[in-house]
Amino acid sequence: MQPTGPGHRFWDLLPPEERRALRSLGRDREYPPGTNLCVEGDPATQVFILLDGWVKILSDSEDGHQSILALRGAGDIVGETSGETTGRRNATMQAMVTVRALIVGYDRFSSFLDTHREGSHAYRHVMAHRWSDSDAMLRRRAVTSGAQRLAGLLIGLAERLDGQAGVVVDIALPLTQDELASLAGTSRATVARALNGWRKRGLIRTGQRRITLTDMPGLRKVAGPALATPSPG
Repeated sequence: MQPTGPGHRFWDLLPPEERRALRSLGRDREYPPGTNLCVEGDPATQVFILLDGWVKILSDSEDGHQSILALRGAGDIVGETSGETTGRRNATMQAMVTVRALIVGYDRFSSFLDTHREGSHAYRHVMAHRWSDSDAMLRRRAVTSGAQRLAGLLIGLAERLDGQAGVVVDIALPLTQDELASLAGTSRATVARALNGWRKRGLIRTGQRRITLTDMPGLRKVAGPALATPSPG
């Protein structure tokens, strides 16, 4: 799953006066890298609005295998649905780098949405985009290879980290090949082969938990349909 794109982040969509109103209802907290903001199965009593940094959303299967479901960064709202469904966290949220988040109780957040028109509109917009993104991802898996989806994932990260998304973009996030495979819906072997091939072609450079995209236009050609605009409806 690609990270949330420009124009679809809850905090960024709020006007200044509604940001101030929401901040008055919660509290800021900082989380060091590797810290869990919440844990799967715990009671869900609050939402997190990420003000700075990146988190990964993790889930454990019955056999103990852990997979990464999504990445969320500054501006995103996270943990917003559990309180309305099971009342328990359906995933673990872990800080990838130093994270600063605004924490607001569910009841206060619900009241905020009831009384602030722009906040309510922003929330509906974000939720609609996430459903559309999930639907588009499932459709793309039928017509793309794992390598194409990995290329699309890296381009999505590059665009989120660097709004200009120039020819060379550095992705300095601590993601393992297993995690990249989980996000792209492919195997670790496919990720390893793709990264090795792209290095030889000069499309990327790799380092310790770091990938530099050195030829964005070339990588876009590799991604092909993985970058297609989601179908409406």
